[in-house]
Amino acid sequence: MADYDLEALSLPELKKMQKDIAKAISTCQDRQKAEARAKVEAVARDLGYSLAELFGTETKSSRAPAAAKYRHPENPALTWSGRGRKPQWFVDALAAGTTAGDLEIR
Repeated sequence: MADYDLEALSLPELKKMQKDIAKAISTCQDRQKAEARAKVEAVARDLGYSLAELFGTETKSSRAPAAAKYRHPENPALTWSGRGRKPQWFVDALAAGTTAGDLEIR
């Protein structure tokens, strides 16, 4: 392992070294994870399974999308569930004097 006289290095050199070390650590961790995954896959394969069979799919959520609660007054293809950011057509309709109740799907 190389010995460095850190006191002799300038601030830009130290920051570059810090960045290079962080990248090397990340690369090493990624490599170790890949090796661990390969070992686990090999063990599962030897037992006649795949990782998907043992641990399920890798998707985090299988929640169904929310049902539409509001509909554009002129274009019924545009809907909004009432969750998340308001679509521009909804904001424009409210600014034009329409109430949210008027846009509700009944």
